[in-house]
Amino acid sequence: MKYSVNIILLSSFLFFLSNSSIAQEIPKYDYLEVIVIQKANNSGRVKRIKVQEQKSLVGKQITIKQLEQLEGSSDLLNYMNTANWEFVDRQSIVSEENDPVWMSYIFRKRK
Repeated sequence: MKYSVNIILLSSFLFFLSNSSIAQEIPKYDYLEVIVIQKANNSGRVKRIKVQEQKSLVGKQITIKQLEQLEGSSDLLNYMNTANWEFVDRQSIVSEENDPVWMSYIFRKRK
């Protein structure tokens, strides 16, 4: 009887241990950077969208050509949302007062 109680306790411990390791799995993401170049003195009007070749685009339904044909940052955000890419962050760089604003948009998609 005592032997069967030990087996039940041991199997219960192993069961809980295996479930906790599954629950702590870290999700993996693909990240994509899209550069948006805006005119400095034209109320943020987008001049160009540029995407470099990136490993995260391999095998995905979106392409560099499609992204670079978009006309505005709201179009970019809507397009990426439709393709199930989540917006993560945006960084901007301005060198001089009349220079264009370079903005880096970061998106992620669950693998």
